[in-house]
Amino acid sequence: MAVEDLHTVIKRCQILEEPDFRGEDFSLFQSASQKCLEEGHVVQILDVIQNEKNKVIVRCMGWNLVGPVVRCTLCYGEEDRKRGECLKILDLLVQICNPKELLLGLLELVEEPSANQISQTILLLLQPLQTVILKLPRRKASSVGLALSTLWNQLRLLPVPYAKEQIREDRHGFCRCCLALANFSRPFVAQVAKNRERPPESDSEELKSELLKFCFKSLKYPLLTVRFREAEESEDDPLGCFASEIVGFLLAVGDSLPKVFFQYGKRTRNWDHQDFEEEEDKQLADSMASLSYLVFVRSLGLDQFPTVLSPLYLLQYNMAHVDVLLKRTEESVSSKGLDLLECSLFRLEDGSLLHRYLEIKSFLTVPQDLVKVMTLCPIESLRKKSLKVLQLYIDKLDSRGKYTLFRCLLKTSNHSGVEGYVIQNIKNQIDVSLKSAQDDKWFTGPQLLSLLDLVLLLPEGAETDLLQNSDRIMASLNLLRYLVIKDNANNRTGLWTELKKIEDNFLKPLHTGLNMSRAHYEAEIRSKKENRQESHKSKNPCTLTVGGEKIPNMTPEMQLQALHSALFTFDLIESVLARVEELTEAKTKCPAEENAGVK
Repeated sequence: MAVEDLHTVIKRCQILEEPDFRGEDFSLFQSASQKCLEEGHVVQILDVIQNEKNKVIVRCMGWNLVGPVVRCTLCYGEEDRKRGECLKILDLLVQICNPKELLLGLLELVEEPSANQISQTILLLLQPLQTVILKLPRRKASSVGLALSTLWNQLRLLPVPYAKEQIREDRHGFCRCCLALANFSRPFVAQVAKNRERPPESDSEELKSELLKFCFKSLKYPLLTVRFREAEESEDDPLGCFASEIVGFLLAVGDSLPKVFFQYGKRTRNWDHQDFEEEEDKQLADSMASLSYLVFVRSLGLDQFPTVLSPLYLLQYNMAHVDVLLKRTEESVSSKGLDLLECSLFRLEDGSLLHRYLEIKSFLTVPQDLVKVMTLCPIESLRKKSLKVLQLYIDKLDSRGKYTLFRCLLKTSNHSGVEGYVIQNIKNQIDVSLKSAQDDKWFTGPQLLSLLDLVLLLPEGAETDLLQNSDRIMASLNLLRYLVIKDNANNRTGLWTELKKIEDNFLKPLHTGLNMSRAHYEAEIRSKKENRQESHKSKNPCTLTVGGEKIPNMTPEMQLQALHSALFTFDLIESVLARVEELTEAKTKCPAEENAGVK
């Protein structure tokens, strides 16, 4: 019945001239054709379109068939003969029909599918879309921009694969869509690249602008968040190939990469649209950070940079991008920030990063970002990598730079483990200074004493939570013990002139705090032991607060174990404290005895 209705419409329209077609003819042709497709009469539709007698009808009315043909195509499997026939119909419609009408119809279809058909629809329509736009007689740029924007918005709805297995399987078609999108863009990129040597034309400049927008949007999503494979596996990495394509497009249509990098952030701000421009700047910052990673870590387009640019110069421009990456909480983005910083620092000699660079905001915020990754990131490998990169950063600073950074981290980290790590680094720098023939003024004398004022004290005096601050306290005691042993009568560090102050601000409050803490925990242990019988009977888990943090679901035995562990920590602190006082007494006693002998 549907086939008969279609032939009736065709016969009627064959005898009419194009201007005589009525709206009713369009509706009848579309409904009859759609019914044929739904009933599986695909070959009959193909015959109608291939018939030369129907060329005028198809050219005028065929664009209405695109939607039904695409939906019909998606219903059939890859090996189904009818799918191949549907694809032939679609190809013929693209060749015959008005490209402007087809473009709008195809873009509507791109936006139409449900979640499980997004990638299938994109992969099906990219080639027809490309052909249609290339057939447009003029103003291709706006059509390219509209198509890329629509496709990119649909791509964002797909889940991004992260694990190797997910990328290999590509169940949702995300990787295939990315590569197909690159193939779609290639002829338009070639057109702009071809016109670069010619005087600028408005349409070519507009097309260049649309392609650059797409490249920078792709740098932010998906390339900022995707996880790339290792360099040796990059040939089999579809997302790595997509990244190479995007950087290649930038090189082909835009300014040189050095110009893109070094002009970033230097535009004049329009204060009438400040909110909009700030959001735009944030989007651009993400894209530039992603590009920086691809260039300097993945080496995509790195050969574009002049070899005369010093490692310090490149580090300065990369630090803002590292800051952007490390402030993101996604594992893959933080990891890129660590890799970019490590790669930039490796090019420097130890001690070559001058202290004046710390006057640039990012040179102080980045190490603080590293501390946040070290202390807050749930992934152990990233925490360890962050610690490694922080030490690398410290090693590259000159002496005054190290001194400035240590002061900053001691004031801002608010983490006992980090403070202990910084104090250990201070000890190492003092050791280097004492072993050299010439004193380092930043780690001996008055400058060192100013730094020790931040180290040799309890944050809240005797009331300080010793368990929570145990890493910092142990590092401080070890530093003090080192100074007492190594600094002799010449007082190169200035320790002996400040000993009374250190005793009042650190050692005496620490004694008091240890006595208070020990008494508290011993009382808790006695209480738990007295109630042990009841606890054994109930076996109910309960909570315990240790070091200022609640430890949930602990049995009485576990609670006792935690309390004894706290006492062990206090014993450890007390033993080092006693050793420091013993060494101090011996050192101060010897000069006194010598003076008495002289008299």
